[in-house]
Amino acid sequence: MRDITADTITQAVERAWGKAPDPRLRHLLQRLTHHVHAFAREVGLTHEEWLATIEFLWRAGRISDDKRNEFALLSDVMGITSLVDLLNAAPGATIGSVLGPFYSDDSPTVPFGADLAGDNPGTVVLVTGVVRDTAGKPLPGAVVDMWQTDAKGAYATQDAAQDDDNLRCKQVCDGQGRYAFTTVEPAPYTIPMDGPVGALINTVGRTPWRPSHFHFIVRAQHHRPIVTEIFFEHDHHVDSDAVFGVREALVRRLEQAEAVAPPGVARRPERRLDFDFTLVPLPD
Repeated sequence: MRDITADTITQAVERAWGKAPDPRLRHLLQRLTHHVHAFAREVGLTHEEWLATIEFLWRAGRISDDKRNEFALLSDVMGITSLVDLLNAAPGATIGSVLGPFYSDDSPTVPFGADLAGDNPGTVVLVTGVVRDTAGKPLPGAVVDMWQTDAKGAYATQDAAQDDDNLRCKQVCDGQGRYAFTTVEPAPYTIPMDGPVGALINTVGRTPWRPSHFHFIVRAQHHRPIVTEIFFEHDHHVDSDAVFGVREALVRRLEQAEAVAPPGVARRPERRLDFDFTLVPLPD
């Protein structure tokens, strides 16, 4: 490869990736090369700017560990995480949103109507609904996996002051596909601001805030799982989410709850949130 010039280098790198035995990997690497090289040409990228980019990525790696992934945060604030979610959405299913960095698969399984609020401060909310397939048929035995922040805007998995299982649970839907639990209204929070991504957000003057929300993963046998979030209409950050996770179909109003707890619900709530999930069957 002695004929490398600014005009030929992109094709040379693409040819080098052509040796990859996996066709999908080969395609991804070649197209990534094409577009990154096109970006460098379009903006007239300088040595100083590229070295600053490499330094930024190095610092992102340095601050990452088994509980924090700064590269995932970078993907979030660049909108790439949400774009991939939207591109891979299953037609007919509840629309997805970002997973976020604080999910843990070991949440305790609780019965229908369980109270998660305990002695947590905040407004007690009944969260309830039905899991159905795309034909509208309830899915008994579907598993609803929920996690959220507390009134301070912190997740149990990031806050040593909280019990490990605070405000997170799994629940198996009843014979009618229903789920229900009481919890407290989550608080909004900022993305982690002590690393290179936070510094970038500050430098350009972007908001670091995420609106308050519940996270959900919903699974059912022979159906495609969904990862999503539910947001609140009254939250003033809902139109400026730092990670672009809000979807119109996921924004809900918290309604006034009944004067008594509904049947099967352990605690009388102050507010009520109804949300039904729709799952798409897997192909045979």
